[in-house]
Amino acid sequence: MTFLLSRAFVSLTLRPSSSSISMANLTTNAKSRLRGVVFDMDGTLTVPVIDFAAMYRSVLGEDEYKRIKAESPTGIDILHHIESWSADKQQKAYETIADFEKQGIDKLQIMPGAAELCGFLDSKKIKRGLITRNVKKAIDIFHQRFEVIFTPALGREFRPYKPNPDPLLHICSTWDIPPNEVMMVGDSLKDDIACGKGAGAFTCLLDETGRYGPDDFSVTGLHPDFKVDSLSKIQKILETNFDLSP
Repeated sequence: MTFLLSRAFVSLTLRPSSSSISMANLTTNAKSRLRGVVFDMDGTLTVPVIDFAAMYRSVLGEDEYKRIKAESPTGIDILHHIESWSADKQQKAYETIADFEKQGIDKLQIMPGAAELCGFLDSKKIKRGLITRNVKKAIDIFHQRFEVIFTPALGREFRPYKPNPDPLLHICSTWDIPPNEVMMVGDSLKDDIACGKGAGAFTCLLDETGRYGPDDFSVTGLHPDFKVDSLSKIQKILETNFDLSP
């Protein structure tokens, strides 16, 4: 079964697999070039530890949380939601979010397969960057603790943040690499895949628990080029589907 991407020269073919290493396989005669990979941080490069539902309840209140969740089944964009609040109310919300994020930093663990994937990218001279809706301090701690460096690495201090494509386009510009030679990897359909699609990059959705299915893709109109349940599956996808020459 074949699906056409927005890129005229690429088609997607579903590959049977018991563990679903990818959503699709690019099957053109000439492989597309890939020169950079940009990662989300929380839940992608790091093991998920932040209780986002508890964070949203603390910021919004139980009733407002339930109302917004019912209206936005694909997820709550808490940063966007509080932008319309008064300055004092915003400040309290950011303090609550920062407290939850600090708890996450204290428990920070690198995602299995992340170091190995970065080593592979380095061996192929493929650039790697990072975009997160967390703060720059969290990025700095990640770099220091695990000694795996991403450049550029953008936190939410860079505006506008994901799902707007501007952070990814900024990284592509910094690298002097066009977006169609870059892949965005993340665990959020509404943030990471939307950002990648908006920029015109390839996209890979990390879905460890099977959270996303065809209905989610249809409702959002966001169809990742690849879907994996582990970062360890990405190396094979890159080797199989892309020209990785420098």
